[in-house]
Amino acid sequence: MKNIPSIDGHHHIWRLKDLAWLSGPQVPRIFGSYEAICRNYPIEEFRADIAGCDIVKSVYVQTNWPTGKSYDEAKWVQSVSDATGWPHANVAHADLADPEAGSLIKQLAKLPATRGIRQQIHWHENSQYRFAPHPEVMNDPQWRRGLAHLAEHNLLFEIQLFTSQMRHGAKLAREFPSTIFVLEHAGMLEDMSSDGWKRWREGMNALALQPNVNVKLSGLGTFVHACRSDVMGPIIKETVEIFGAKRCLFGSNFPIEKLWTDYRTLYLIFRKAIEHLDESDQHAILHDTAARLYRI
Repeated sequence: MKNIPSIDGHHHIWRLKDLAWLSGPQVPRIFGSYEAICRNYPIEEFRADIAGCDIVKSVYVQTNWPTGKSYDEAKWVQSVSDATGWPHANVAHADLADPEAGSLIKQLAKLPATRGIRQQIHWHENSQYRFAPHPEVMNDPQWRRGLAHLAEHNLLFEIQLFTSQMRHGAKLAREFPSTIFVLEHAGMLEDMSSDGWKRWREGMNALALQPNVNVKLSGLGTFVHACRSDVMGPIIKETVEIFGAKRCLFGSNFPIEKLWTDYRTLYLIFRKAIEHLDESDQHAILHDTAARLYRI
């Protein structure tokens, strides 16, 4: 397997003291039992995890600090980047429905590493998979006013949706053509029945019609709580066929995926899943798409 310099487009680092959801009582979560990651996960451990792989840069994604602490999180990530050179970009958090969202986004955009915003708006009938209070947060006028501020500062939006929300997501992207969207975790295919695949495929095709939508090939062990080539391979293959390699990028979702795998295993299974593609497409997925979107 040829070495290809790669960018991890989706990972986290954290201090346990900052995350009430991680330091509090164990509750049912989308990724299963998580006691093993209820501890500090510093950038030094992330860099140790990627040793022996071809990861040359990385993108941090927000981890849901308590309400009102979004700027504190971004400042801390910036301090880590300044001190160590990693991560190379930060996807920060903002509650776009907050009337003061514009002011926060302006502050976040002044931090050198900030490249985008994630606010998790995924909703599912299964309460264990649910994050947003209702499935149509993205259609709320106040929330949309917050979203409009991103293009003013050249920030992308990382959109996290389930299949049932994808048509709304496509409409959102169509109505905000100046905003770049990055779909999290390849659309979170949780229903792997033939009907589930069909609905996911229809939703992904609707999203792909919008040229400002890109996709992270990440978090693919979330619903099986395992790193499995028979799960990852088909999702990666179909997503790339739908969106094209130049709109797809690799992400590890570490340390969440560390609950069931080591980094090298995940990376090699991912590489195997794209080896049928020509070399330029492999370079796009592993490096070039992320480098372009996150300007790193």
